[in-house]
Amino acid sequence: MHPIVFRYLPAYLILLILLSACQTEQTVASYQSSPTPLISTASFTPSPNLTATWTATLTFTPLPTETPAGPPTETLTPTWTARPTRTSSNTPLPTQSVVRAKVLERANCRYGPGAVYLYKYGLVPDSNLNVIGRIESGDWVYLQAFGGNNPCWVKTSLLSITGDLGGVEVVYPGKAVLPQSPYYPPVDWVGASRNDALVTVAWNEVPLRAGDEEDDEMQHYIVEVWRCESGVVLFEALGTNSLSISFIDQYGCTQASHGRVYVQEKHGFAGPVEIPWP
Repeated sequence: MHPIVFRYLPAYLILLILLSACQTEQTVASYQSSPTPLISTASFTPSPNLTATWTATLTFTPLPTETPAGPPTETLTPTWTARPTRTSSNTPLPTQSVVRAKVLERANCRYGPGAVYLYKYGLVPDSNLNVIGRIESGDWVYLQAFGGNNPCWVKTSLLSITGDLGGVEVVYPGKAVLPQSPYYPPVDWVGASRNDALVTVAWNEVPLRAGDEEDDEMQHYIVEVWRCESGVVLFEALGTNSLSISFIDQYGCTQASHGRVYVQEKHGFAGPVEIPWP
């Protein structure tokens, strides 16, 4: 304060001013030296009876549904191209010609390709039939009536053949089979011997009961042989009522000779049993 002011103030006011100034300096000094901050930090002790409750709220926002984009719309304009005409260079397969047979005279139609086999039924002259098979030599043919299903064997010399007989399938032995006898067994054994070109075949007896012979001309045993003659293997069916039979089988064929034995009775055939060729 300016000294002029002090001259006109009462003494007590001057004293109060001085005391106030001293107190202010002490307070400032105390504030500067005290380590205790003027602002105190309040402490909080939670009550043991206080229970916190949490409530979670979940909100699901569905993902946006994507619609797949289809193929781009395209307008097609058809273009027509003429297809060239194909000319086939393949040769068509030949078709088998139909072979027919006309009966020249009364003929016996048999179960097998030979006169020694059982009789099946008879054919009258001028009968017309389809030829459906043959043996290798063509001496016997397998035929049946038009639209029929009961074929049998007829000797070719008794027929007038129309068509290519050589194109007809060989069905014996093979597709055309002999009916089996329901009452008799085949022979138990067969033996064979050779004397140069002469072959003899023998077997055991299988006796027939009375009435099981077709007729007096029926052969009890049939021996089928594929034998060599003049360099060619020929089929032949031999019949006998004896227990042995002989025939010629020459040398010089490229194919092996062979044969088999049947027992024949009026109901059918038992066997065959193969011949152990000598």
